[in-house]
Order: sequence, then C-alpha cells, then structure tokens
Amino acid sequence: MGLSHEEVASALEATGDFRVLRRLPARTFKPAFIPGARLALYVDVETTGLDPRQDEIIELAMVPFWYDPNGQVLGCSAPFQAFNEPRLTITAEIQALTGIINEMVTGQRIDPAAVLSVVSPAALGVAHNAGFDRRFLERLDGVFTTKAWACSMSQVDWAADGHEGTKLGYLAQGCGFFYDRHRAVNDCFAAIELLARPLRRASRPAMAELLERARAPSWLIWAENSPFDLKDRLKARGYRWNGEGGPSPRAWYVDVEEPALQSELTFLKTEIYQREIDLLTRRIDAHDRFSDRC
Repeated sequence: MGLSHEEVASALEATGDFRVLRRLPARTFKPAFIPGARLALYVDVETTGLDPRQDEIIELAMVPFWYDPNGQVLGCSAPFQAFNEPRLTITAEIQALTGIINEMVTGQRIDPAAVLSVVSPAALGVAHNAGFDRRFLERLDGVFTTKAWACSMSQVDWAADGHEGTKLGYLAQGCGFFYDRHRAVNDCFAAIELLARPLRRASRPAMAELLERARAPSWLIWAENSPFDLKDRLKARGYRWNGEGGPSPRAWYVDVEEPALQSELTFLKTEIYQREIDLLTRRIDAHDRFSDRC
C-alpha cells in the first residue's frame, strides 16, 4: 500500500483496538559539557546476589546525562560499561536473571581510575532502586558516597500516572516503547528516556518530579521494640525491617516526608505502642538517602 511502518502503526492505533510498542531509538551523544546544564549519572549494576556485604558487582553501567534546573533532560554523554569477575562462579539463577555467564566476566576487572573519571564530574547519581545500587557502589569506590542520590523507581509517582508497576519493563511498555533488556547500559538509556518524557498528569517531565522529591528532606522513624503481633500492620503501612543491625537498630522503620513526620509519630504512639514513647528519628537528605549510613 506504500505506507511507511510509522504510518501503519499510527493507523492501527487510530482504531482504538491496538497499541503499538516502538523500539527505543539509539541516543546520540552530546558534548562532554553543556553550558548552563547540570550533570547527573544514571547507574545500573548487575550482581551475584542481593546482599552488598557478601555479593559482588559483575557488571557496571553508567550513563552521564545533562538536565536543566527545571528537570528537562538535554542529552547524554557516552556510556561506561565494564564487567567484573567475582570470587565465586555466577550461579545458574543469576545467569538466567542477568544474562551474564561466567565466560563473559572471566579475567575482567572494573578499573577504579576509569570509574573515578566518570563519576567525579556528576552532581547527582540516579538508579532504579537506588537503595540497592548505591549500597553496592559505595563498597566499590568511595567516590559514590560523595554524591547526592535519587531513585527513579520510588521518587516518581508512577501509579498516579497510570502505571500498574514500577519495574523498568512495565514502565517502558506503559510509555509505548521496548528495548533490548539484559544489558545494564540499555536499562540506563530506557530509564533516562522515561525521565525525559512528560508525565500524563502534568506538563513537566518525570525528571522534574524526581528532582523535587530528591531535594526535599525526609525523616527515618525507627519503631524499636514494637509489639510483634502488630508487625503486619506496620508492614502494610510501608515499614521495612532492618535485620542487619550495624549503625541502625534491628527494627521496623519508615521513611516519611517532612510534613508527615508528626502524624506518623502520632500513629505509632496511639495505635502501635499505645503510650508516650521517645522514638529514634533521623533527618536525611539526598546525600545520605539510600545509603547504609541511614
């Protein structure tokens, strides 16, 4: 019929009976410096497991990207990608999950000097589940402890924008595109694309909401020695269990925005402890959020 692929896709969508997913196009790289812009670093790690104290990074990807103070994404610089051979062989489960087999990492090491050169200029680190990536990265190199951090999974209200899940694949499909998964660099580019696109419920890009929430201080509240039979109630309210000990207590805890601090303390005193109690709280900002130091 002489129609282009895009014309066919648009015609199908116009019927109301079809939704077409488009492949995420390859990004062109901008200069290493854009006057007036700010530099962020989108990072993604693949690891041998979930515990940063015992498990290791097997792949690191970092994509520098530029944005203006209003959250408009201006472009990306060239990505960094490296494999790392762990002490133990990669399990079959992790190979299936990440697409990384032992032969791909044999003899590979992440170069600390190269990492430092990429990370140092950035003002902000961003990850999809920053509480996972940051903890691994801070053990890899101390430079990651010096950055402010934001989380594209938890610091954008994707549910309010009509998405049913927060995994990158779900969000990409909800925004009408797909990409080649199982590669950390591709995950970074997909996430940057999501941040660059305008939210359905607002006239601003998702990056603007991410920055707003990252800049706002919040409070960690530790429900130490809370009644065991009320743990499900705490969990349903968004509390998480810290079983690692260390600088923070072994207890249920929650991270709330500053305006909600007093109402959350009131909830704990009246409905959990049912008495006056002095609870451990800590004000946190983007420089220590998602870190083991919290």
